[in-house]
Amino acid sequence: MKALKMKPFSSQIDMFEAQPHHKQSEPSRRINPQKTKAEDFDELMARRLEKTGRFRILRQLTPRPIIERQDSLFERLAIVIDTETTGLSHQTDQVIEFGAVAFTYNDDGSFGDVVGVFNGLQQPTTPIPAEITRITGITNEMVQGQVLDIKAIEAMIAPADLIIAHNAKFDRPFCEKLSPLFASKAWACSVAEIRWADLGFEGSKLGYLVGQAGLFHNGHRATDDCHALLEVMLQPVGRKKTIPFAELLQASRKSRIRIYAENSPFDLKDHLKKRGYRWSDGTDGRPKAWWTEVDESDYAAELDYLRTDIYRWKEAEPLSIRLTAVERFKA
Repeated sequence: MKALKMKPFSSQIDMFEAQPHHKQSEPSRRINPQKTKAEDFDELMARRLEKTGRFRILRQLTPRPIIERQDSLFERLAIVIDTETTGLSHQTDQVIEFGAVAFTYNDDGSFGDVVGVFNGLQQPTTPIPAEITRITGITNEMVQGQVLDIKAIEAMIAPADLIIAHNAKFDRPFCEKLSPLFASKAWACSVAEIRWADLGFEGSKLGYLVGQAGLFHNGHRATDDCHALLEVMLQPVGRKKTIPFAELLQASRKSRIRIYAENSPFDLKDHLKKRGYRWSDGTDGRPKAWWTEVDESDYAAELDYLRTDIYRWKEAEPLSIRLTAVERFKA
């Protein structure tokens, strides 16, 4: 299925209404003169209920209008992607739906414009499990004969400066199986690299984020989830009115260090686990060892911990790998 095209709109109203070229501003709920009288009446009723303090209203998410890339005044290009798959295994499961929303931004984290949308289904080589259909609503009949337009996907992501996924550790390996072009891109994870709890959210699942942002959408469909994540990332939240996307962008630029505590004493495994280390059994080609990732600025302190508390040898040099956004979240 080819990328969907939409004509630009002269204006749009939603709870994240922005200035021209979508320069971020405070959320607004002014009446839109282009709405029908029925829609205006519904909005007035919703506000009246909200003012009582006894109701919270969820508004249906409205995708932002699309403009041509050359018409945007913002230099950078990011793409929010999402995959729906037949299961959780990168080795044996397959992508049945791929969605993407491309948008422009500047280096300071300011949002520009949506400049492209893609959605496509693909028939897997095995039937879609009933549980996946229950979650996504995607049936075997829907994907019958469908094939993803990989050339269209590659044309969309080729100029991208950043690929964003809500759980990039899951989506990136599936995307790299679709096209090797994904492997050379910088990736950011909106689950791992945005401090949602510190920003006042009760969880990092997309459904929680969307609901607390005052919205609802058709969840577990790829492109709908992309639109939803974009809106949540652009909402000013918390006491400091932090823009989650700006925080994500800043985090993606930092290098991290992955440390493998190889040959660490068995009786100290609980100490490593309590500190946040995870176990790698070696089946994916990585060392068989407890490992963790830390910010580059925290590397010296983590190395001192391992030398002092784990190896008890000041010259110990555990395997350490520097990761940029290009290397992070690979399988």
